[in-house]
Amino acid sequence: GIGGALVEAGLEACKERGFLASVVLGHSAYYPRFGYKPALSTFGIRSEYGVADEVFMAQELVAGALNGASGLVKFHPAFAADGL
Repeated sequence: GIGGALVEAGLEACKERGFLASVVLGHSAYYPRFGYKPALSTFGIRSEYGVADEVFMAQELVAGALNGASGLVKFHPAFAADGL
């Protein structure tokens, strides 16, 4: 309940602020229920961490926003193991 409500509220806040897409590094059985899909195989987007496709996911907040997308997502340094 609470985790799902937080994810949904976060996605809604992103849409309200005009973000076109969202990425997440997380559990492959949890995030797809919110619309996330494997980022590399679906959109051509890689994570800087070199993780499996099924745990690095993305979703379009605006239909077609990731059409033709490719590249590498870099996370804020605070997310690095040595940044915590």
